[in-house]
Amino acid sequence: MATDDVRTDRLSVLLDQFDKAREQAQVRLTGLTDEEYLWEPVAGCWSVRRRGEATTPRAYGPGEWVLDLGAADIPGGEYAEVARQAASGMSVAQIAEDWNVSEARVEEVLAHEGEPEPDRTAVTTIAWRLCHLHTGFAGGWEWAFGGKKQDPKLMVDFTPDAALALDRFWAAIDQWRDSIGTLTEEQLDTVGFSTYPYGSDAYDPFVSVVAGGNLEFIHHMAEIAVLRDLWRAGRQ
Repeated sequence: MATDDVRTDRLSVLLDQFDKAREQAQVRLTGLTDEEYLWEPVAGCWSVRRRGEATTPRAYGPGEWVLDLGAADIPGGEYAEVARQAASGMSVAQIAEDWNVSEARVEEVLAHEGEPEPDRTAVTTIAWRLCHLHTGFAGGWEWAFGGKKQDPKLMVDFTPDAALALDRFWAAIDQWRDSIGTLTEEQLDTVGFSTYPYGSDAYDPFVSVVAGGNLEFIHHMAEIAVLRDLWRAGRQ
């Protein structure tokens, strides 16, 4: 379907949204220095650290540098996601395995009524947010278009070098985008087109996975933009 030469089919709308967000993000990340990349605006931030210096219990990565990750739980902001997982057909046991929590904790979340308590998650650095995105998109490509074998948490070689991290990140983003651009309508509707080992991707039509990737990219890039604003404001 076309309107004034502008395609409005599902895939075109999603790609247009992603392309515009990527363009804006690349402009906003121009000139990122190592110091700013690793800047910790408050005490107790999660970031990229040498393996021997990480204090979070589930920090991960394949090399010398790892990405902080705290104790397993389901934060309040993710209660709705757990409900969606259950509605999509995931069992309590599968949800518990996905979040690395007990089945009792999943049942507690599913039974919760009213608004959950506000999250008390750590503030994260630009490095953490960028590497978190890199992990997701690299792993997302592997489990939808690649060999569907590599653990996403071991795919990205984290680095304290901002320029190198960005070069690797944009390469992963472009690989994802190029592959998304080849999808057919049938593939978009296929449940299990992605078998990503974390989350509910394997239980969702792939169009939902693509839309979710756009949302993840946009909201983390907005957070990074705010951190850059705060960094600059603190040095005026």
